[in-house]
Amino acid sequence: MPIAAPGVLSPPPPPLVVTPGMACDPDTDMSTLWLIAREHPHLRKWLIANPKADAALLEYVSQAGGPGVRDAFDILFGEATSGEATG
Repeated sequence: MPIAAPGVLSPPPPPLVVTPGMACDPDTDMSTLWLIAREHPHLRKWLIANPKADAALLEYVSQAGGPGVRDAFDILFGEATSGEATG
């Protein structure tokens, strides 16, 4: 096993590449879910499907919005979307 010489730095980890799967995976840690919520609006709709998403995260996503967020909440809470017949 090679040992690094004193004072030699190892390279940093690669940048985190977020995906829809990561956003809705219950094994994704909360700090990553919040990173997605804050910095990746196109993935916010996938956070809504994550069973680990708590009330604070869902409230943030609801307020911040983003592509497909309203539809995702409508699906989650079973509300009729515009154009659907209600009865």
